[in-house]
Amino acid sequence: MQNQLKTLQSKLSGELFFDDLVKSIYATDASVYRMLPLAVAYPKTTNDIKVLIEFAKAHKTSLIPRTAGTSLAGQCVGKGIVVDVSKYFTKIIAIDEKAKTVTVQPGVVRDALNNYLKPYGLFFGPNTSTSNRCMIGGMVGNNSSGTTSIKYGVTRDKIVALQTILSDGSEVVFEALTASEFEEKLNLSTLEGKIYNTIYKELNDKSVQNAIREKFPKPEIHRRNTGYAIDELIKADVFSASSEKFNMCKLLSGSEGTLAFTTQITLQLDDLPPEHRVMVAAHFDSIEKCLQAVVPAMQHNLFTCEMMDKTILDCTKRNKTQQENRQFLVEDPEAILMCEVRSKTLQDAKAQSQLLIETLENSGLSYANPILAGNDIDKANNLRSAGLGLLGNIIGDEKSAACIEDTAVSLTDLENYISEFTALMKGYNQKAIYYAHAGAGELHLRPILNLKKKEGVALFRKITTDVAHLVKKYNGSFSGEHGDGIVRAEFIPLMIGENNYGILKRIKQVFDPNTIFNPGKIVDAFPMDASLRYEADREEPQIATMLDFSKSQGILREAEKCNGSGDCRKFPEFGGTMCPSYRATRNEKDTTRARANALREFLTNSEKSNKFNHKALKEVFDLCLSCKACSSECPSSVDVASLKAEFLYQYQKANGVSFRTKLFAYNNTFNNVGSKFPKLTNFVFSNRITASILKTSFGIAKERSLPKLSNKSLNNIIKSIGSEGVKNLKIKTVYLFNDEFTNHLDTSIGVDALKLLKALNYDVVVLNHSESGRAFLSKGLLEQAKTLANKNVDVFKTKISESTPLIGIEPSAILTFKDEYLKLADDKASAEQIAAYTFLIEEFLQNEIELGHIKPEQFTLEAKEVKFHGHCHQKAMRNQLSSFSILNLPKNYKVTIIPSGCCGMAGSFGYEKEHYNVSMQVGEQTLFPAVRKAKKETIIAANGTSCRHQIKDGTGRVAKHPVTILREALVQ
Repeated sequence: MQNQLKTLQSKLSGELFFDDLVKSIYATDASVYRMLPLAVAYPKTTNDIKVLIEFAKAHKTSLIPRTAGTSLAGQCVGKGIVVDVSKYFTKIIAIDEKAKTVTVQPGVVRDALNNYLKPYGLFFGPNTSTSNRCMIGGMVGNNSSGTTSIKYGVTRDKIVALQTILSDGSEVVFEALTASEFEEKLNLSTLEGKIYNTIYKELNDKSVQNAIREKFPKPEIHRRNTGYAIDELIKADVFSASSEKFNMCKLLSGSEGTLAFTTQITLQLDDLPPEHRVMVAAHFDSIEKCLQAVVPAMQHNLFTCEMMDKTILDCTKRNKTQQENRQFLVEDPEAILMCEVRSKTLQDAKAQSQLLIETLENSGLSYANPILAGNDIDKANNLRSAGLGLLGNIIGDEKSAACIEDTAVSLTDLENYISEFTALMKGYNQKAIYYAHAGAGELHLRPILNLKKKEGVALFRKITTDVAHLVKKYNGSFSGEHGDGIVRAEFIPLMIGENNYGILKRIKQVFDPNTIFNPGKIVDAFPMDASLRYEADREEPQIATMLDFSKSQGILREAEKCNGSGDCRKFPEFGGTMCPSYRATRNEKDTTRARANALREFLTNSEKSNKFNHKALKEVFDLCLSCKACSSECPSSVDVASLKAEFLYQYQKANGVSFRTKLFAYNNTFNNVGSKFPKLTNFVFSNRITASILKTSFGIAKERSLPKLSNKSLNNIIKSIGSEGVKNLKIKTVYLFNDEFTNHLDTSIGVDALKLLKALNYDVVVLNHSESGRAFLSKGLLEQAKTLANKNVDVFKTKISESTPLIGIEPSAILTFKDEYLKLADDKASAEQIAAYTFLIEEFLQNEIELGHIKPEQFTLEAKEVKFHGHCHQKAMRNQLSSFSILNLPKNYKVTIIPSGCCGMAGSFGYEKEHYNVSMQVGEQTLFPAVRKAKKETIIAANGTSCRHQIKDGTGRVAKHPVTILREALVQ
């Protein structure tokens, strides 16, 4: 097959990959399933898709369509060719303002589409929890809905037309047809004609229609994805006395790519929601009362009606970032119903909320009904999302499994259904956790199972089967919005009856006689308990590491924490930092998810004694900038920066360390030598000829400027000035960590820090300590980093306390004490004690401001504008508010935080010639444009040495450290 794939590769204008790395990355989605595909294609044109269809037919393989790969039921998993349209099929083709429609390609991100539509006063209503990375093609395939479906419907309701390629390669547009137009389709002698004839033949009989209505989910359940939506087709005028036109799009929506390949989608849009919103967060002392309140609440014109229970709320109790979001809670509710109303005026929104409260109070069900508005609504929604994230972030082999997480019943059945559901879960020793789109009758619950054990897999099937029977009892939908995929397709005959299932099979047969489109989904289903991510009862690989991954029970389980949710695929405009390399290349290979999945694959399946010794792993980690954003932004907190450091260490044990790697890793040693002759060193670094020779020799990008050494190191300056005491009464003593970057490259910042702290009456002590080891960590030289960690822990362990904290200037250096040292140091107790009282200098100053030790009166009244860019490690492990707070100390300073992600330099990454272009692409995403737009007199602030260098190389602007800005603002 390799030769045939190479031939196919040559015929595509897009790309085709069939190497082990890319196949392993695409073997999973966000479900529990794993199948190694034959190949992965990135088509650029519709002709590419036709070529792929012809190849699949000729070689008896299949095509698995994929966009963001966030499917929870295994829709994107298969053994054929995965066809990823997320890279090239990303155009918004046309908008019709009058008709309120938009035509897009399937790879357009939902939230990006709505950003585009906002100036027109329009938006696309369905809003999944993955809306900042999920794509319209996937939403069509799954018939996605979201929190606002009670107001705006589901994706199926919004599809005007689909441009598709059928299994014979013909291009067909499916759209609404009048009865006469439908008749014309029946006269076609093409595959399209056969499809219409089969649909008409299968559904025209009234007894068949009655059987469909009887067996399919109740029609009032608007969230339903149970097989093909033939229950929607029979509502058309060609089958009934209704005035509704026939539209095949009703069938294709929710068909999971099993019938045709969609290349364009025309959507019906809605006017933007009314601006003013109010939420009533009704509190209940029992689940039963909460559920009883849903029906009366839904009599009001609600935009959302969401439920969360005490278990989810309790997950946020000890989470620092969620304390502010919990302020609206009254006492300790067993459940909360979050009901949102909207209006063009705030007065009317409040009036609506009062009517809702009256209904709730008259029911006697809720004990409190706090009203939220504006940002407080966002805080409540964030609390709900955070609770779910924390709930799902389970360490070890027991994980929450998506199998029964998407059931929907009618509102009148909801209370009884959940009562039986709870009893069923208790029988399996599973705690029922209530997170529901209550207004839509949909319940999200995942059992906690160990799918690495045969008993866990057996329970996986048993629970799913029992819940399927329970849903059928209430004539509900086994899938409300997540789709059938692999996990639920087996149960479709149970849910709709064998005769109706036979209709689905015959529809699949006419659309796709050779079964090339996403087989094993909806009809002729793959077994729901086979092809799982893990082989049951396997012998778990035991992998020794230099870094301590014990908090995750080892490095393999650290990688396995990735559940495939794809948060690492969100674009820069949606905030955050993760994942800078994907944002630059838009390749799945360069996501956090891909790195975790690839490492899991090789550590699990490699037969080498050193399981890290694979060039494929070197390739997948190559563009990781070690920004650490994944450790905080990923809902599973997968720490890929640590995974990369460990991988490099293990890989280099087998393959050696390159000279350039040593050059960067030992840069502090070289700087120590160069600092003895700083003028000569700087001449060599800045002279065009000598700098060019150095760059060429060591693989450094020719476009880069080389950093200059300070004329005198900070250590030497400290020695020369001695220990100057503070002029006034000392507030406290602090230990300043003189990191290797400040010592040799940014000495003036170190001097500013000393002057600032002393002027503010702090006694500053600088000990004779080692470098932080950041450069060794970034290059995987973990033995050297461990030696430094042990030395520094030994130096500081008797010095650092609550009253004598350790503070640092360079984030990447000082934060090693709070991160990597805890994974490297032999004396872990001392390392943890030091970490508890280690702070960025901005954090320390912010704390002192809050204690009243530092006051605005100590600083200038001059007016200045400051734009601040924060270091990635600061964003990931601390926050930017400390820098923002201290820069706002001068009363007339106007400070804004640039909403940038990673700057793109990432230590040595941006210097390396093969990484230079990606480095600059990352900078261009948000940071560079924001700096260029700033007025000349605006101060650009950045606390990372790499960030300041990148800003200078990318924009020509000189950025200052916040400490320097504050020192310059001191009243003399």
